[in-house]
Amino acid sequence: MAAIRPRSTVSAWQPPVPGISEVFHARFTDHAYPAHVHDTWALMILDGGRVDFALERERHGVGVSDAVVLLPPGVAHDGRTVTEAGFRKRVLYLDTTVLPERLAGAAVDAPLLLDRALRERVHGLHLALVPGEGAVERFEAESRLAFVRERLWTRLAGRVCAPGEVPAAGVAVRLRELLDARVVEGIGLEEASQELGHVHPTHLIRSFRKAYGLPPHAYLTGRRVARARGLLLAGMRPAEAATAAGFYDQAHLTRHFGRYVGTSPARFARSGRVSTAAARIG
Repeated sequence: MAAIRPRSTVSAWQPPVPGISEVFHARFTDHAYPAHVHDTWALMILDGGRVDFALERERHGVGVSDAVVLLPPGVAHDGRTVTEAGFRKRVLYLDTTVLPERLAGAAVDAPLLLDRALRERVHGLHLALVPGEGAVERFEAESRLAFVRERLWTRLAGRVCAPGEVPAAGVAVRLRELLDARVVEGIGLEEASQELGHVHPTHLIRSFRKAYGLPPHAYLTGRRVARARGLLLAGMRPAEAATAAGFYDQAHLTRHFGRYVGTSPARFARSGRVSTAAARIG
């Protein structure tokens, strides 16, 4: 009996992250793209199988490895399955605010970037972009995108993208104060950079991590969980506490609450009521 091929599947969405116009995950068992162009950069990693593509009439092949494929905007390319098992890929479509079109020539010359660090950064960005219980971790995704952009600039232009002003010694403290003041409403990475004097985003993140031992997006999540704990113990229902603490909804709170506290918000709230009742009886 002939082996049954897995079905082709496609999943695509537009994340609330500036610079990323689309996330595209697909498994293709037998597919060939016709020649076409994008008005965005296409940044692809392969998770299984092998794919063959032509870029400006020169053919390239790539399988599962440390390679990252970068296809520039406005340049014709195709793509096709080359093995019976097909291939699995994850693609980010990045607009020209992430990479300018003037770097397209460098990408045409070398569309396959053999760079383990870059692949790991792209993989981490994809994880942050997958909606968990309906919510994309925007601050984390923006931070990871900044590091992907930095690595791509280094590969294409031979240097790190313009770092902006060197941050003052207290930039980490100032960012922490900014996050503390915006726990509920949050703040975008680019907005934080501008508020702090146009400090380059990657430099800003590195300064914060060096000072406090964790990235700013993780610090903000921890502050929101702490706020939710207080609200729950004060008698607020989990759904209300979630939005009051800065989470999208109760499911979003529950996902992070379990990681930080080791139990669900509902159980945590019940434990507080039981403890209070026991104290009154005593």
